[in-house]
Amino acid sequence: MTLQALITFFAASVLLALSPGPDNVFVLLHSAVHGRKAGLLVVLGLCSGLLFHTAAVALGLAAVFAASATAFTALKLVGAGYLLWLAWGAWNAPVGIQDNALNGAMTPSQTYLRGVVMNVTNPKVAIFFLAFLPQFADPAHGNMAGQIVVLGGVFMLAALLTFSAVAWFAAGFGEVFKRSLRAQRALNRMASVVFVGLALRLATAQR
Repeated sequence: MTLQALITFFAASVLLALSPGPDNVFVLLHSAVHGRKAGLLVVLGLCSGLLFHTAAVALGLAAVFAASATAFTALKLVGAGYLLWLAWGAWNAPVGIQDNALNGAMTPSQTYLRGVVMNVTNPKVAIFFLAFLPQFADPAHGNMAGQIVVLGGVFMLAALLTFSAVAWFAAGFGEVFKRSLRAQRALNRMASVVFVGLALRLATAQR
C-alpha cells in the first residue's frame, strides 16, 4: 500500500472517530463519571474490540452479519442488553464517598473489558468495517486480507488517539461536577438515560 493511501485513510478515520456515535459518547460519559484512568481503559477496550472487527472483515465473517438477519439480530440484542445493564448501574450508583469506593471496586481489567464488550457486541461496527476498509485496499498492491489488517491497525491508531483526547477532556469536565453531590447524581442520571438511548438505537438498528 502507498504512503499516500495510508495517510488519506488515517485522516478519514480520525474524522469518523470524531463524528458523534455510540463509542465516543460512551467514552465521554464514562470518563466524566468515573475519571480519566477509567476512561482511558475503556478506550483501550474499545480499540481492542476493533481487532475482532478487523479479523471479521479479513476472514469474511462480517459478511455473515450483513447477510444473516438472525446473526445480526442476536448480536445487536446482546449489545443492547449490555447497555441497559450499564444504564441500571449508572442510575443506581451512589454518590460522594460511597461512589468513590464503588469505582475503586471496579478493577482495571473489568473496566477494560467493558470497552471490549461494548465494541464487539455492536454488529454495526462489523458492517461498517466491511463497507469502509475494502475501499482503501487494492488487489494490485498484494494480498487483500493483509491490506485489511493494516488498514484495521491504522483505524485503531486513529480511534485510540481521538478517543483518548475525548476521555482526557471529559474527565476534567466531570471533576467539576463531582464537587457537588447533586451535580454528581445528575451526571449519573444523564449517563443512564444516554445508555438507554444507545441501547434503543442499537436494538432498532437495521443492516
